[in-house]
Amino acid sequence: MTTVSIVYHSGYGHTEKVAEAVGAGVKDAGATLHMIKVGADGKIADAEWELLNASDAIIFGAPTYMGSVSGPFKMFMDSTSRVWMSREWKDKLAGGFSNSLSMSGDKLTTLFQMAILASQQGMIWVSQAELNTSTSEPGKSGDAASINRIGSYLGLMTQADNVAPQDSPNSGDLKTAEMFGKRMVTAAKRWAA
Repeated sequence: MTTVSIVYHSGYGHTEKVAEAVGAGVKDAGATLHMIKVGADGKIADAEWELLNASDAIIFGAPTYMGSVSGPFKMFMDSTSRVWMSREWKDKLAGGFSNSLSMSGDKLTTLFQMAILASQQGMIWVSQAELNTSTSEPGKSGDAASINRIGSYLGLMTQADNVAPQDSPNSGDLKTAEMFGKRMVTAAKRWAA
């Protein structure tokens, strides 16, 4: 059975909603899912480290604050140095997602940080592959229900308005998140073959 872990931080609940949508895609694709929430102190439990070490793929998720991963997620990233020393994550698949208030919000910088972390760990990065609506369907502007409306390919990007998490991100971003989760499982199964 393919096992995928999503390790994420969420400051206000919007990124958690995205993590849940990615997780729904992972489960729909038939994989075992572990959801691991990084605390405000940047820590996860010892048992959660073991889940990450045993996973076939790890998906990183964090909001973008001031053009970077959130502080707690950065502390988590720094704490992976002990994994780096033992090469526990070498050849696992990795992917990432980020959410912010604005359409850009410099989320690409956050994805770069995650991809570099994965590379330092010897992991294999899996991108987001869905064409955005404005590319795949000429004449459409990428409305709220559109797949990959932000047009991100390094990883998954979503945008949430300054409202309660149950009201944002929108349906298109959450559908794109589910598709990203499914892609990670498909890639993990192919990589294991």
